[in-house]
Amino acid sequence: MKIPLTDADVTFLPNFIALSESKVLAQQLYADIPWRHDELMMYGKPVKVPRLQAWYGDQGTDYTYSQLTMAPLPWTNQLLTLKQQISEATNAEFNSVLVNCYRNHQDSVSWHSDDEPELGEMPVIASLSLGAERFFHLKHKFKPLSHKFKLPSGSLLIMKGNTQKYWQHAVLKSRIYAPMRINLTFRKIIK
Repeated sequence: MKIPLTDADVTFLPNFIALSESKVLAQQLYADIPWRHDELMMYGKPVKVPRLQAWYGDQGTDYTYSQLTMAPLPWTNQLLTLKQQISEATNAEFNSVLVNCYRNHQDSVSWHSDDEPELGEMPVIASLSLGAERFFHLKHKFKPLSHKFKLPSGSLLIMKGNTQKYWQHAVLKSRIYAPMRINLTFRKIIK
């Protein structure tokens, strides 16, 4: 279903993967992925990223954000299968995936756009949610517009067109307890 947003092209598929399968997949990925807990420099001080991360992709698809560069781990069979399913559903090609693990309701990702130069001018970002349900927030960069909705386990969110140019998004900390959530954002690095 299309999310009606000005200056954006956002599609939400709430049941892309069956709920029972998605929860098993979340546990498998949590156990199998060699998670990183990186530090970023903020105002001259090192700060731990408030989530765990892993970067997978084709050879040469290094990814840099907030002065942190990640070289890709080689694709696992499980991630290749997911990439193929998502490519077919979105009619888009992907060569990398950022996997985030939100260990509980206190892990987060702050307001940002996926607009790094290596993603190209109008990137397609396909975001698969597994595990706990969390709110996904969107706000327009130049207009007083915002939107939020829950991302259930097994849901797929596709952002493309001018979405990254005009909108920011976030998964904010919550006061309400939430167990682990894993999010996979498939993307294409332009070399």
